[in-house]
Amino acid sequence: MTSPISHLPVSRHEIFQTSLMSALLDGVYEGETCVRDLLGHGSFGIGTFDALDGEMVILGGTCYQLRGDGGAHLGNLDDYTPYAVVTNFVPHIEADMPPNSSRAEVSEIIDHMTMSENYMYALRIEGEFASVKTRTVVKQSKPYRPMVEATDDDNVIIHENVRGVVVGFRTPLYEQGIGVPGCHAHFITEDRTAGGHILDFQLVSGRAALCLGTDIRLQLPLTDAFRDANLTPDDLGAQLAKTESHTH
Repeated sequence: MTSPISHLPVSRHEIFQTSLMSALLDGVYEGETCVRDLLGHGSFGIGTFDALDGEMVILGGTCYQLRGDGGAHLGNLDDYTPYAVVTNFVPHIEADMPPNSSRAEVSEIIDHMTMSENYMYALRIEGEFASVKTRTVVKQSKPYRPMVEATDDDNVIIHENVRGVVVGFRTPLYEQGIGVPGCHAHFITEDRTAGGHILDFQLVSGRAALCLGTDIRLQLPLTDAFRDANLTPDDLGAQLAKTESHTH
C-alpha cells in the first residue's frame, strides 16, 4: 500500500458546494443551482435533486439520478439541486484495499491514508463488491417535512455481487452542518444502472483514491426558505446521524 501523505500539498484544490446540509435537514429542498451549472464546477460529486427526488452521483462529468427502487439513469441537465458537493477529481494518493474488507475496515485504512483530519477529501473506490447496502430519498411534496421524517420513507436495497464505484467526501468534524462530518458516500454500479446512498458494503477487491481539497467554495441560496431555516438546531448531530445511517 502507498504510504500516507506526510507533507503539505504543493497546490490548492477547490471543492464547490451549493447550500448546507443543515438546510436540507430543515426541509429546504429547492435550490437555485441547476445540474448544468453544477457540472461547470466539477466532474465528480454527490448530492440530491429538488424535492429530494433521488440521490445524485456525478462521475466523469456525467450526472446520474438514483431512485428509490435502487435504479439509476442519466440526470436532467435542467433539473435543480438543493444540495450538492463537486470537484474535479485529481487523485493525490491511491491504494489497493485488502481483499474481502468491510466498510469499517476500508474506512480505517483510508483514515491512515489521509495527511490530516483537518482537510476535506473527495473519495473514490472502484472495485468488486459482494454487497452494497443503500437507501435513496424519495420525492417529497409541499409542505416539506424535515429530512429526519422524509427519510423514513426510504427503502433499503441490497446490491449483491456487483462491480461499481463509491463516490464520496470525507468532511472534518468542524464542518458539521455545512456538510456531513465523516464520510458521506453514494454508490453506482459499473454499468450505471443502479445505486444509492451507502449504508454499508462488503468489498471483494478494489482500489481507493483520495483527492485532497484545500479550498471550499460555498454558495448559499438566496431564497425565502433558506433565509428562514433553522440551521443550528440543538440536535443537529443526532439528525445527521439518523439521516445518514437510516436508524429509527
